[in-house]
Amino acid sequence: MKKMLAMMLALATMFAMVSCGGGEGASSDKLTFTTGGETGTYYAFGGVIAQSVTANTSTAVTAVSSDGSKANVLLLAAGDAQLGFCQSDVMAYAYNGTSTFADVGAVKDFSTVANLYMEQVQIVTCDPSIKTVADLKGKKVSIGAAGSGVYFNAIDILGAYGMTESDIVANFQNFADSADSLTDGTIDAAFIVAGAPTNAITSLATGKDVYLVNLDDEHIAKLMETSPYYSKAVIPADAYGLASDTTTVAVGAVVIARDDVSEDAVYNFVSDLFNNKDSLAHGKAAELDLNFAASVTAVPYHPGAAKYFAEQNITVPTK
Repeated sequence: MKKMLAMMLALATMFAMVSCGGGEGASSDKLTFTTGGETGTYYAFGGVIAQSVTANTSTAVTAVSSDGSKANVLLLAAGDAQLGFCQSDVMAYAYNGTSTFADVGAVKDFSTVANLYMEQVQIVTCDPSIKTVADLKGKKVSIGAAGSGVYFNAIDILGAYGMTESDIVANFQNFADSADSLTDGTIDAAFIVAGAPTNAITSLATGKDVYLVNLDDEHIAKLMETSPYYSKAVIPADAYGLASDTTTVAVGAVVIARDDVSEDAVYNFVSDLFNNKDSLAHGKAAELDLNFAASVTAVPYHPGAAKYFAEQNITVPTK
């Protein structure tokens, strides 16, 4: 993985040197921004953000695909990237050394940059008889890559319904592989955690009838009692051309940074993100909100982000 990432970074750097000098002269910082799989929202939105920051500031940002939240934290910790997307629950796990980071231990050398949008837990199926989480019992279900944020989201939700991993036939697949398996019928359902609409599901819907499983209020309340980082969310019917809205839960999609990234570079990233949000060619740009961006409490903010929020009269916690 490191070898492949190094090759991608080298090519991206060569391209940036030739074609992209930045909006304010030569770049003083060159940052690698790890996103997610190529069919997910992190990758698509991350690429748009990186292009904007590079074009409008003295900081050059290169967005690259990755294995998602946990991998991004580990890449930052190893010094192989400077910025990354991360689910709000996974960043808390990393900072405290719990759940998916219990085997790794606490990772403390990163900070929050901004909370960008909500990522809905989407349980997708092509089987119209699967209407509730209880209907997943005995079914072949993709619950994300082993140890991923999606995996723990799936376990949390199954648990709220009195179920465990042993109650399903678990498959451990990323978004793209889950969509392929749903297409060919080798699995019955898949957990996908991303901002809706997400490419994995929209692509699946072009060739198959898709359905999303609803969560009911009673079980959402039970889930939030033990896992307060979730919030109730509604996916509108028109996100995927469905017959009705879908009730589910969501976590935040947060950008994090290594602590040793310069204050100026992170300030450039955040200021461009919000000052030029109307120019960002991605649907998630419409969800950017300053107060939501400054709402993270689990991990302190980077000084560069804190500087920008202070200019907007918003105080965020720092180390």
